[in-house]
Order: sequence, then C-alpha cells, then structure tokens
Amino acid sequence: MTGVHVAGVGMTPFVRIGGPVAYPDMVGTAVRAALADAGLEWRQVQRAAVGYVFQPSAAGQRALYDLGPTGIPVVNVSNNCATGSTALMLAREWIQGGQADVALAVGFEQMTRDALSGTASGVSTIDRHLAALGPPPTGGTPLTAWLFAQAAQEHMSTYGTTAADLARVAVKNHGHSTRNPLAQYRRPFTLDEVLADKPVAGPLTRSQCSPMSDGAAAAVLVSERLLGRVAGRPVRIAAQQLVTDEPDAFAGAAIDVVGSGMTRRAARAALAEAGAGIDDVDVVELHDCFSINELLTYEALGMCAPGESAALIRDGATGYGGRWVVNPSGGLISKGHPLGATGLAQCAELVWQLRGTAGDRQVPGCRLGLAHNLGLGGACVVTLYQAGSLN
Repeated sequence: MTGVHVAGVGMTPFVRIGGPVAYPDMVGTAVRAALADAGLEWRQVQRAAVGYVFQPSAAGQRALYDLGPTGIPVVNVSNNCATGSTALMLAREWIQGGQADVALAVGFEQMTRDALSGTASGVSTIDRHLAALGPPPTGGTPLTAWLFAQAAQEHMSTYGTTAADLARVAVKNHGHSTRNPLAQYRRPFTLDEVLADKPVAGPLTRSQCSPMSDGAAAAVLVSERLLGRVAGRPVRIAAQQLVTDEPDAFAGAAIDVVGSGMTRRAARAALAEAGAGIDDVDVVELHDCFSINELLTYEALGMCAPGESAALIRDGATGYGGRWVVNPSGGLISKGHPLGATGLAQCAELVWQLRGTAGDRQVPGCRLGLAHNLGLGGACVVTLYQAGSLN
C-alpha cells in the first residue's frame, strides 16, 4: 500500500442557514481553495468522493459540475454526521489501493429548519437508539438533543459531573472560536451565560448545542509518488479507522447509545495502526455536537478514565496551555456543524495546525493531530494526521 498525504485543504466560512449562496458555489469555493493550496489543477483530480446528508441523490455530481465536467468517477457519500470523514476515508482508500494518485474528498451542507426534525415513530436511522432509552419526548425537542441529554444525566448521576462542567466545555470552545475567522460564532461566553441560556434538553442549553449551519470543506489527497509535484507542506494520514455500532449500543446505557463504544473502538484501532498512544497526540478536533459528547469523548479516547473527564475540563487540561488542545477551531458548538462538511473541516484545521499556519489559534510545536467524527445511526471515524516523524 502507498502512503497517503493531504496536499491541500480549503473551506468556506460556516454560516447560519438560509443564506443566498447555493451549494455548488460553496463546494466550488472549498475545492478551488484546496487545489490552490496543493498547487494542482482540477483536471489532475482522478476521483472524487462527495459527502452530504440533506441534499438530493447525486448532488455530488451537480456540486462539482461548475468546476468543469471531466468524466471522473464521482461517488456520493452519506453517513450521517460522520459523512465528511467517510468521504475522506474513501479517497484515501482509492490512493492506497493504487486506483488514483490524486483524489478529492469534499463535504457540504445546505440545511433547512426542518432538516433535523425527524419523527419518533416508524423506521428511521436512530429508531433502535431511541427505543433503547424508552419513549422519546413529544413537543418539539430535537431527538438527538434528547439522546445526548439522557447521556448527560446518566454521567451526572453516575460520576457526579455537574451542569457547570458541561457548560465549561462550551465556554472553552466558544472562546477558541474567537480566533477562527471561518467560525459561525465568534464571541466568547461566560459560564453564567451558558448556564442561563435557553434550555434545549435536560441540562443542555442552547450554547452547548451545535447549530444548524451551511458550508463546505475539501481536501486533496495524493500518493507518495506525487509528493514532489505539490506545493506547500503535505501532511500524512498516519492512520484512519471507521467503525459502526455493536450490540452494546442498544443495551440501555445512554452513554453507549450515543456512540461512546464506537469512539473507543475506533480510537484504539487508529492509535494502534499509527503505533502511537493518546499521550503522543498534541491537538484534537472532536465531535462536540453537544457539550456532553466532548466529555464522553475524552474518556473514550483514553485521555482519562471513565468519570474523570469533568476534572480535565475543570483543570484546563484541554485548552491552550493544557496537556492537549481540544477543538482549537471552536468545535461544532461554535465553529458550526454543516453535517457533510464537518469531518473535512476537522481535516483542514489539523492540517493548518500541523503545518504551523493556524495563525492566532496555533498550537505550539504540534506534531500529531487526532480527528474524531461521530454519526449516530451509526458511524465513527478516527483519523490521525502526522507532521514529520514521531519521536
């Protein structure tokens, strides 16, 4: 198998839904930026994986046609919130398998207000997850927010985690996003503001929940034999693992229902593939769709033992100056969460960090970055990105 490198990345600003920019224009902006970053041209791309959740079938082709129809294979990818990283994995596998030397992964979303409404009855992508926890709410509470609120209440009752601990995650990530010009929200929140914000579900308030967003992100991947022909500083994909649910997801524990088991298995496999441990990781972009999931992910990644994640956020271990810097971009909570684009936005952030070009939010001296992209229903992708060789 050939090594695979991210040669170029690009993304649009993540913005509130309902703006005037159509998805082909968003995709074009992100792809052109990634190609320019790599010093390559659109005609050199041999295959493309295009991820989205809420657009019509075959929207990937339409998203790319304005760049110029070249006849290359275009594969549409949908894996709920893990869509972007799944598209990235498909592009990586094409290069590893010798089917391409240049592959594009792009993800985008143009959402509507009823895109995430869902229903509590009938067959849906999360009906088994809902059934594992009993009757879901009525009255308009978003179903995913309700699921993560159940996990938050379970963690609080089991380990003594407090509402303030959950809110501290949001304070940290909103603070980080003030340094990110592409983030949807760029103002800091105090702890009191987060706690007093509009209730959404259980202990979760609005500023602890990822917003609906529009945006696109892209990555150009190349094989080792093309490294001498690209511009800039390519970053190697050191490892990548995709897993789906096992029986424990439906056994009735809310923490497992929302994907902690998937995260644990994907992280262990990815770290083993890279020959690294979590202590070797410097910077993390993880799937903080709700504040509780950042705490759950600390534990599932092995950053701490079960029940000890609140201590990490209280002690500042996951912010600038701490043991790891988690979500320097602002994370999903503050950067935004256009579902199909999220995993590739994580890729872009980590590439910038590992190149040392992240500007005001640069993590000093980082060499190994980890991205965690989770989709209920269910998929989890953990990717390790490496700059140089590990010590």
